[in-house]
Amino acid sequence: MAVELDSSYKPTEDEPFMNERQREYFKRKLLAWKEEILQESRETLAALQSDNENHPDLADRASSETDRSIELRSRDRQRKLISKIEAALTRIEEGVYGYCEETGEPISLKRLDARPIATLSIEAQERHERREKVYRDD
Repeated sequence: MAVELDSSYKPTEDEPFMNERQREYFKRKLLAWKEEILQESRETLAALQSDNENHPDLADRASSETDRSIELRSRDRQRKLISKIEAALTRIEEGVYGYCEETGEPISLKRLDARPIATLSIEAQERHERREKVYRDD
């Protein structure tokens, strides 16, 4: 059953949390984000394949290799991001999307709109980052 959403719809605190419309909104947002990343990857791959020329100048070759390395690292980060998007889509299907993995409390709609792959509420995320900082500083 398809949920009707007009393009101006934005989830609000006035409606039940993670109702069908909100789930559909975030599902569409996540799918659009994933498609955007995949499109960028296709363009990068095409550019890397066409830029496979042998530079006679050593500096040009080094510059080209550096650019290639940076691009590949960026693609790796985006591959990990796609994995997080897939996990968020799975949480939507399972009915647990939008709830903090640590506390079980709803994650704010503003946070989800800004970072739809969020798995922790702001408070839980801050606690997590403080613990991480303590261990890093040791």
